[in-house]
Amino acid sequence: MNSTPPAPLFSSTGGDLAARVDGLARATEAATGRIDDAVVAEAGTVVGRARDRLRLSSDHTVVALAGATGSGKSSLFNAITGVELSAVGVRRPTTSWAMAVAWGGGQARDLLEWMGIPERQQMSLGSQLGVVPDEVNLEGLVLLDLPDHDSTEVSHHLEVDRLVQYADVLVWVLDPQKYADAAVHERYLRPLARHADVTMIVLNQIDKIPTEKWDSTLQDVRRLLAEDGLPNVGVFAVSAARGDGVDDLKRALVRKIRDKQAAGTRIGADVDHAARALQQASGDAPAIGLTDSDRDQFVGALVDAAGIDAVADEMEKSLVSKAVSKTTWPPLRMFGRSRTSPPAAVSALSDDEAPVRLQRSATDVAVRAVVDRASVGLSSPWFQALRRRVVSPNADLADELEKRIAADGPSLGRPPMWWGLFNVIQWLALIATVGGALWLLAVAGAEITGDADMPTVAGIGVPVLLAVGGLVVGLVLALVATVAAKSSASRRAHGLADAMHEVVADVAQERVLDPIDAELGAYEQARVGLATALGHRA
Repeated sequence: MNSTPPAPLFSSTGGDLAARVDGLARATEAATGRIDDAVVAEAGTVVGRARDRLRLSSDHTVVALAGATGSGKSSLFNAITGVELSAVGVRRPTTSWAMAVAWGGGQARDLLEWMGIPERQQMSLGSQLGVVPDEVNLEGLVLLDLPDHDSTEVSHHLEVDRLVQYADVLVWVLDPQKYADAAVHERYLRPLARHADVTMIVLNQIDKIPTEKWDSTLQDVRRLLAEDGLPNVGVFAVSAARGDGVDDLKRALVRKIRDKQAAGTRIGADVDHAARALQQASGDAPAIGLTDSDRDQFVGALVDAAGIDAVADEMEKSLVSKAVSKTTWPPLRMFGRSRTSPPAAVSALSDDEAPVRLQRSATDVAVRAVVDRASVGLSSPWFQALRRRVVSPNADLADELEKRIAADGPSLGRPPMWWGLFNVIQWLALIATVGGALWLLAVAGAEITGDADMPTVAGIGVPVLLAVGGLVVGLVLALVATVAAKSSASRRAHGLADAMHEVVADVAQERVLDPIDAELGAYEQARVGLATALGHRA
């Protein structure tokens, strides 16, 4: 099985047409819900229609004859086909449907089905109807005879409006009496000026005006077309009734058919128009976005709003206080306890509550500030979309931060083991000191009665060793414990602060920075897609 993808059916001077359509599709997807709905919907319609046309036959060119009542459009239709349709049993329908004739058949049926032309209003012409010169051989043509665009039947001109969007080539049939009619100029010709390369003008019924006025009439037609934005469009003087100019029109159509670029040109013009309209609403300036410094500044603002550094300081003080209360010499603990009170941070953490209470106003200001920085270079619709995506949903950001810090943030945890060891030693030292002191008192009392007897070690009395040694050990351990507690508390407090910083950073990324990046990514997708659709480099 051959896996080689088929070559593109069409190409245009603006670059690969399929790539341009895909670029518009990406831009439309990104702009949905952010740019004016009508503009986005129109671009989406163009994308759908263009993709369908690219999948269908490139061997057929769809030419639509459009005109007002009495312009002789149907007569011209018969003159081009070379067949009186009524003579072969096909009658012009009285419904709002167009009549279609295809030369070559085959894939033309798929085209007509796509355009919504009922099968009963289709017919095919081929070589069995006679051999014609190559210069007027219409093989590959799909010719549509549209309803009158000025019909009193609303369904008729609605059908014209619909099929005008599908035709590869538009042939507007005017007549000498109504060629200046504002209806056709304002409703169709001016809006479709962007399709000049696939537009042709036929001044039909030229036989109804004197020959000497042909040139001046055609000049006037060209003047009006120039005012419509169609200065270089082809204009043909034709008399469908007499056959004047019909072959010239056929030759022009044959050139369009042989060139096989009409469909691509039409699609390219549609894509270009839709992309420019979307770009005008969306903007095309590159978004500056957020720098690493902007992101760090935002997280820092939330950290400040939470007062994390102050909480860390309280944690450090509380840890030192707890360590000292557990490890210093017991008599000193009683003295220190009377002068200090438990820090709030310790109470909050031990009660499993959030150790921080955020300043909501500061949080709101931080969110709005980072959105403002992120929106530099964005057009108003994208800025508003960014605010809708980020500011409004984060009205409860302060509450969320408090909950997350309480759930995922730090706790003081269990006391270090060395606290317990030091506590035991301190109590032993105190017992030794008190015991030694009492022993000395007993010895002193015994000396009064003359029964004093005190054991010694190296000439020093054991009670003295116990009393002095216990006091020295207790005081030295108290000093060592204080130094160790301060160092340990500083490390733990910084670790706890870092953990809270990380929680704040995670929430900031999840709730604010990621949505900002998503919006900026969508804007960039739209900007690059539109540049591709227009055949430019972003």
